[in-house]
Amino acid sequence: MHKRFLNILLSPALPAIVMLVFLTVALGLKHSMDRQQNQQIQSIITQEAGNLSAELGERFKAHQQAIKRMAQRLRATPDMTEETWREDARNYLNDFGIYQAIEWIDRDFIIRWLEPLDGNESAVGFNVAFSDQRLHALTTAAAEGTLDTSGVITLHQGGNGLVVYAPVGHGEHNNGFIAGVFLLENLAGTLLSEQLRSDFLVVIEDNGRPVYRLTPDEPVSQHFTTAVDAQFLSSNWRLTLNPTQAWLKQHQSALPGVTLYTLLLMGGLVSLAGLLIQLVLKRNQDLLKTRYELDQEIQQRQIAQRDLARLESTDSLTGLANRRFFMEDLSHTLMLADRHNRQAAMVMIDLDRFQMLNDSLGHQFGDELLIKVSERLKALGNERVMIAYAGGDEFMVCQQHVDNVDDVIHLLGQIQKCFAEPYAIQGHIYSITATMGIAIYPQSGTDADTLLRNADIALHRAKGNGRNSYQFYTEGMLDQEVRRLELDKDLAKALEQDQFVLYLQPQLNLETMEVASAEALIRWNHPERGLIPPIEFIPLAEESGRITDIGRWVVMAACRQLAAWRNGPLSQIKIAINLSGRELDNEDLVDHIQRALTLYQVDPRQLEVELTEEIFIQNIEHNRNQLMRLHELGVHLAIDDFGVGYSSLAYLRDFPVDLLKIDRSFITNITERPDDAIITRAVTNLAHNLGVKVVAEGVESEEQLAFLKGLKCDFAQGYLISRPVEARVLEPLLQDNPQFKLALTEQS
Repeated sequence: MHKRFLNILLSPALPAIVMLVFLTVALGLKHSMDRQQNQQIQSIITQEAGNLSAELGERFKAHQQAIKRMAQRLRATPDMTEETWREDARNYLNDFGIYQAIEWIDRDFIIRWLEPLDGNESAVGFNVAFSDQRLHALTTAAAEGTLDTSGVITLHQGGNGLVVYAPVGHGEHNNGFIAGVFLLENLAGTLLSEQLRSDFLVVIEDNGRPVYRLTPDEPVSQHFTTAVDAQFLSSNWRLTLNPTQAWLKQHQSALPGVTLYTLLLMGGLVSLAGLLIQLVLKRNQDLLKTRYELDQEIQQRQIAQRDLARLESTDSLTGLANRRFFMEDLSHTLMLADRHNRQAAMVMIDLDRFQMLNDSLGHQFGDELLIKVSERLKALGNERVMIAYAGGDEFMVCQQHVDNVDDVIHLLGQIQKCFAEPYAIQGHIYSITATMGIAIYPQSGTDADTLLRNADIALHRAKGNGRNSYQFYTEGMLDQEVRRLELDKDLAKALEQDQFVLYLQPQLNLETMEVASAEALIRWNHPERGLIPPIEFIPLAEESGRITDIGRWVVMAACRQLAAWRNGPLSQIKIAINLSGRELDNEDLVDHIQRALTLYQVDPRQLEVELTEEIFIQNIEHNRNQLMRLHELGVHLAIDDFGVGYSSLAYLRDFPVDLLKIDRSFITNITERPDDAIITRAVTNLAHNLGVKVVAEGVESEEQLAFLKGLKCDFAQGYLISRPVEARVLEPLLQDNPQFKLALTEQS
């Protein structure tokens, strides 16, 4: 306690703190005194305003009563002569000295008598019911016998003024009005006291409109203002008062300022005393301070060394172990497993379609997603399970003390639960899946590098078989991986050496039994392996990013084929091409298609673009923009594999869809399974109601074809009609048989 007190006493900031305390107290006290003084001043001003409002009300009420009495006398003496009335009016003018004029207005609201007449001649014969509002107010006053005021108006005689109307009798006995005309300047000057006019700025508003302003000779303070309301019959006056600076000085006290300076002086003296005490004590603390600083430096060096070791083993983004540390720990784990005759598992995790999301939504999105995934995976870590970040979109997991494969499968289930719930990123919800490859020690490798390589091979196999799954490494996968890598290397040459071939599978119009369109399917004519189907090389192309170049080749080849058919019997056939999600993400897609159409002078309506349902849920806003551009270009849009993924009516509502392709899984057993038939019928009816055509894929029997014709399905595609063939094979098939009877499909 003594040491703490001494440290506080020696603090260099102590004098400043003491001074700050005194300053805070002084400012607080001054603020409180100023606020109290301002409240008192504001109260005085408010009282003045209230008194003014009350006085104005009383005086104005007296003038109203005077006008009312004059009206009562005229009612009591209906045969009063004009001269007698004028004499009575002159008495009022002399007694009150505030009226600008007194008028008698007949039942038709015309001014007949007016006193004084000099200067007001133009008002005689004026209709005071000059507006619907004034007519209504005067009619009501005459009917009910109540007073009425015009509010502040521009007087016919000139200037702004106020007119009070007192009815002479009411109802059927009404004989017009006695009106008192007040010139606003005279009225305010008479009602406001000399003291008030010299000490305050007075502003009068009538029904929210400024009508009078009395400005004193002295400067006015804007910090204090008070407004009160005054009701004069139908007029709502608002009186606003601002005091002059001279008036404020008379009501303000110098005590708050004196208090501030006194406390500041005391604070300065106390701070100076504290500074002198510090100088005396500091001399006795120099040696202790030097020793303390030395100890602190040693401690900081130790902390820095520990932090450096932690940084060398930890990924800065995710907070998980990095790849180097994981591999070192894996080697140690395998050494212990060999010593104790145990198994261990190595799991490689790859986030599905992470690269596509990262490219389309930005690297900040990708980093946030990696952090959130790491947080969920980190919860699985314990003394037997180590989690690490391998880089990119991959994570690594090492499981020690594996007794049997069930232990690994249990861990895989826990990992999959980490992706069961969607992730909230940047205010949006995203569902993310993961694919895993597993290698078991010692069956799949006896050292860390081999185990890692085989887990990666198993991961690639799992991705090839379908994402959001896992695959254990087995014998023979290495040879398959080598072949896959060789194929990937050859794929780079395929575009350069023009090894791709365009195949076409016709679509039969079930109403006319004619072929009006064909789906373009790419094949790879490998110089050594022969014809390679797309299932083998398209996933490689998507993984390597070459799918965009392949897609551009397909667009060019399709347009080139349409151009070749332009002047022949197949000039009206459409060709449908498939687009991948990566191609749709490319901003140059629409421009490339437009260039191809222009280059080969192809009608855009002869080109059709097919996308799977799965692509629609990825970056929907961007996709909608791309597809709308294609639609505006004139290209048709088809949804492929409808019904097997994320089927939603929103696609048909929000996207310019022209064609819907029912997946072959519903067509295969359509004549045997009622459920498939019901679904196909429902989809067909729904599409037709929305003006969308329907294609049934995978038609392989005449029974299926007959059933689809009965459903009013628009088109059929499948081996029954024709297998995918080259254009040179398809051309004679269609040319020789315009009606394309089914018997001819047997040769294909």
